Amino acid sequence: MSRTRLWLLLGGILLLIVVLSLVLQAINSLIWQLSYWLPGWLVGPALLMVLAVMAMVIYPLLGPMLRSLRRGEQTTPTPQAPSSRQEAAKRNLESIEQQLSQLSDTVARASLEQRRQDVEASLERGDLVVVVFGSGSSGKTSLIRALLKDQVGQVGAAMGSTQSVQRYRLRLGGLQRAIQLRDTPGILEAGDTGLEREREARNDAVAADLLLFVLDADLRASEFKVLKALGDLGKRTILVLNKCDLRGETEESRLLQLLRRRCEGLVATQDVVSASGAPQSIPRPGGKPLQPKPEIEALLRRMAHVLREEGEELLADNILLQSRQLADSSQDLLDQQRRGQAVKIVDRYVWIGAGAVAVTPLPGVDLLATAAVNAQMVVEIAQVYGVSMSREQGQQLALSLGRTLASLGVVKGGAALMSAALASQLPTLVAGKALQAVTAAWLTRLAGRSFMTYFSQQQDWGDGGMGEVVRRQYDLDRRDLDIKRFLEQALARVVEPLRRGRRLPPQRGPRAAAAAKDQRDQGESPRPDKPGPESPRSRR
Repeated sequence: MSRTRLWLLLGGILLLIVVLSLVLQAINSLIWQLSYWLPGWLVGPALLMVLAVMAMVIYPLLGPMLRSLRRGEQTTPTPQAPSSRQEAAKRNLESIEQQLSQLSDTVARASLEQRRQDVEASLERGDLVVVVFGSGSSGKTSLIRALLKDQVGQVGAAMGSTQSVQRYRLRLGGLQRAIQLRDTPGILEAGDTGLEREREARNDAVAADLLLFVLDADLRASEFKVLKALGDLGKRTILVLNKCDLRGETEESRLLQLLRRRCEGLVATQDVVSASGAPQSIPRPGGKPLQPKPEIEALLRRMAHVLREEGEELLADNILLQSRQLADSSQDLLDQQRRGQAVKIVDRYVWIGAGAVAVTPLPGVDLLATAAVNAQMVVEIAQVYGVSMSREQGQQLALSLGRTLASLGVVKGGAALMSAALASQLPTLVAGKALQAVTAAWLTRLAGRSFMTYFSQQQDWGDGGMGEVVRRQYDLDRRDLDIKRFLEQALARVVEPLRRGRRLPPQRGPRAAAAAKDQRDQGESPRPDKPGPESPRSRR
């Protein structure tokens, strides 16, 4: 036991002794008082009655506190950590299903639901997926053909230039699970069609339990970049140097050593092997050319060893990776949906607040620090992000952000910014109202978007706190394009209604000036734009 805990224990015992002594002293004093006023046979019942009354008075006061302490002691049991990768993936899939139920986009929800079902089926499936991946000229298809022919005879599907992913199934001795071989389109091909095929090939590579990365020469920089990206995802890869029949033993050994050095830390040394899926035929004078058998023994042995020793872990890791990627995709869509809904709520309250200020202008700009935020707006934003919040809680949160706006000088800065932007566009008679209304609208939008950040981060302001979020949003809102769009809306929603609601004097344009000049030339005094006060002589 530490010294601090020991001192706390001794202090608690001492405090308990003091409290008990005070209680006993109070009871003793009460007994003495009762003995003075009552007969001896009534002292006991009277004492019990007094103690009962005191208990009835004290319990309603201490009851809620005791119940809260009791609830605090009953801690929620922490969920147990998943016992395996399969269990972790299953839990991820259950959470994904809850996320998908909240999506309003039916097309996106259906697509993600199909992917979730595929991953769930992969969790129960018995096949190990081996994806053959590489550039279009590396000989992937011929290598697969050699593997399949060696195992199960002739290949049923037509071979050649692969336009889309082809799937085949085979079995290896010593493996309880079957192997699903996938032939992918070549990567690094030119044109839009080539990019589309590469995207399809990469998606299939990400879904692989084991990846066969096929080369026909030294590793190019573009190929290494793809290989590293897949390695960063945790993909177990066997690097296959194909077409070894076209090189001598010395050249082949040199290339293998070079590849092992370049891929050190990314691909294990023993996972860099050579092969020849379709050796070139050897011409024979006066006879039929000799067709050598494919040289795939080294690849076959290495692939079988990896799948036997690590197949279950590779399968579990891959399923867990897919479930996490699917969870990220569904969460991104849900965040986009929530952001769109929250933006609509903020925009609605922006112009509601602006209209209220325009009707009843505030006497001081500093009051906008609290008027800029609205408790109901906070509650509605919280509901969008799945947070239950009362109006009182929303009001406290809104007032806290309002004080932050004022302390950071955002209120006065916003008023100055709006004044400078609207100075040339506001008529004199509506300038005060319009400026306060537009400033209130801008501050409300700033506060609302700050709350969106808060709720999207699981009710966390981040390391910099509320002030940092407000400052960052303030800087974002001050961008030229953003301010321009906001002012266009403000002019249409605030300034123009105020202009139409009050009869403004006609502005003195070129025609009015010309008419006044003609009147002066004719000896007539020009008619004023509005009647002025009568002179003393005219009143007489």
